[in-house]
Parts: sequence; structure tokens; C-alpha cells
Amino acid sequence: MPHRISIIGDLFMLSSMFEEAIRERCRLFDFEIASHDLKWPDEPMEHGYAVAGMDGLKEYMGSADEIVAFAGDAEILVTQLAPLSAGMMDRLPKLKFVAVSRGGPVNIDMKAARDRGITVVNTPGRNASAVAEFTIGAILAETRNITRGHDALRRGEWRGDLYRADLAGEELSEMTVGLIGYGEVGRRVVRLLKAFGCRILVADPYVQLSADDLRDGVIQTSLDRVLGESDVVSLHPRVTPETTKMMNRERFAQMKKGSYFINTARGPLVDYDALYETLKSGHLRGAMLETFDVEPKPAESGLLHLPNVTLTPHIAGASVKTVRYAAGLAAEEVRRYLAGEPPLNRC
Repeated sequence: MPHRISIIGDLFMLSSMFEEAIRERCRLFDFEIASHDLKWPDEPMEHGYAVAGMDGLKEYMGSADEIVAFAGDAEILVTQLAPLSAGMMDRLPKLKFVAVSRGGPVNIDMKAARDRGITVVNTPGRNASAVAEFTIGAILAETRNITRGHDALRRGEWRGDLYRADLAGEELSEMTVGLIGYGEVGRRVVRLLKAFGCRILVADPYVQLSADDLRDGVIQTSLDRVLGESDVVSLHPRVTPETTKMMNRERFAQMKKGSYFINTARGPLVDYDALYETLKSGHLRGAMLETFDVEPKPAESGLLHLPNVTLTPHIAGASVKTVRYAAGLAAEEVRRYLAGEPPLNRC
């Protein structure tokens, strides 16, 4: 009997790209594939606390009945956003293996999966390259007045005054850039920053700098020093109880007056009310924000109306390379399952 594989993609992680990668990696095995695409990002995701029976899940798309009906008697499920609650698993008795193409399986009830012997794997670092590149763009957009100039021209205003010495931005080659967090994204940001010739500080108590970074003069130091000496502070840690709202009123007050704050990581890392107050006071010269505490950001949020802020709608990881890379990682996990090999990234 062929192995039954259900692929539930969406308009970013296309099911066709999953299928192409699986057929390429798993050509030695006998399997059947059924594919379906959800409507995200054209339609918003659900959150588990808002739907009965989906407690504990977040950032998913698709109703329980819809997903169960499509997955049917599949042994393997490959997805990015489809939910899997305990009740859904009970309705999918043949399901044995789930590949989730994201950094964390927040759309899966992991305890229920373990209790039922269902293996769940993920694709860590899938968008690290995309987010690192985006971070460099974010820094340049804010520090070199790209956002100010763009906004003015869209209003029909020619901001020639941005050439004034007191308004012009400094070059990265003259700046100290501090990174909080030295995971996969942080390491890639450091690698890209080196080309600009800036001084680079890193705060992360749980990892050590690479040999290349040490050789190139990157300095690993305390969070206090990063905040106090950096012209640009870029945020890259994981969300944990320790890091939740780590950037609060006291931390922003520690930052160098006239510096910039960049968040292309996660919204829960920041107290956004405190950030708003700090920006409005003029203590920080500007900020670039890609993620927020509430998404979409409510229209009444003061951050949407400050002139010294660049904002994007959580799109740093949105690159075609991310899709191809994540599909390849998921396909390799499927191949290993079919071959009886242990998974690489078991959750």
C-alpha cells in the first residue's frame, strides 16, 4: 500500500512547492499525495483561545472539520498553518507524522501528539536569511531618512531639508550597532554588517561568538553596554519568560540619546507603550518596527502616527527562498520517516 501524504499549504508556503520537493527527495518510495492551499495571507489566521476545542493553539488557519475532512486517512501531514488539536487527532487515527514548515509548531497540540505517538518535526531557521537581509534594510531605511523622504514625496512634499546636517543620517561605517541575541538570525546580521565597516557589539549570555566574528573584532558584552554604547540596537532573541517585554521603559532609558531601535524579531519582546513614550520624548531618534504586541496593529496606536518610525506588517521572513528552503527541509524529514531514519528536527 502506498503511503498517503496530505499537504496543506497556503498562498505563501504553496502546496505545489512542498509536493515538488517531496517528489524529488522521496522518489525511491511509493506514496500518494493530496494537496490543498489555504487562503492565508489574503485571509487572517485564527487563534486557539478564540475557538472552542482549539485551546492552546495559536497562529493557525482552517477549521477542524475542514482539515480533518481533507487529511482523511493520511499517514503523513505536511503544512505550515493547518491546526491539529487533540480532538482532531482523535479523528485522524492513521496520522503518524507531521511536518510543520515553521520555526515552532504553535498550530499543533504537542502534548496530545506525544500522547498519541505522532511525531512532529519543524523547520528551524527557515527564514533566517530573509530576516537578516530585511534587518539591514530596516536599519538603512530608518537611519538614512529613506522613510522620511518617501512619506514626504507621497504627500507631494519635497524634503530638501533632509540634506541639513542636523537632519541627515549617519553612515553605518561611523556607527556602533548592537545586537541583542546571537541566534541564527543574529549571526547572519553580524555577517552582513561587517561589509559596512561598523563597530559591532553583541549581547547574548547563552552562546559564544564564532571564531570568524572574534577574528573580525565583534565584541560580545553585557546588555547594559550594548544599550549604552550603540547608535543602533537590533533585537534578535527568542521569546521566553525572561525576554518577554525585556525592552521596557528602563531599558529604553539606558539607550544612548539619539539612537535607533530595530525590531524584526518578535512583538512580545517589547513594551510598546514604553517605546512610544520614549520616541515621542525624543530620547530615541527613531525606530523600525516589523513585529508588534497586537497584530494587525490597531488604527488608534500612537506608533502609527509618529514621524520618526518605520513600520512594516510582519513581512521580514517573506521571501521565495524561505518557501523553497522550508519545503526542502520538510521533504527531507518526510524522506527520513519513509526510510525509517530518525528525524533531524523533532519537536
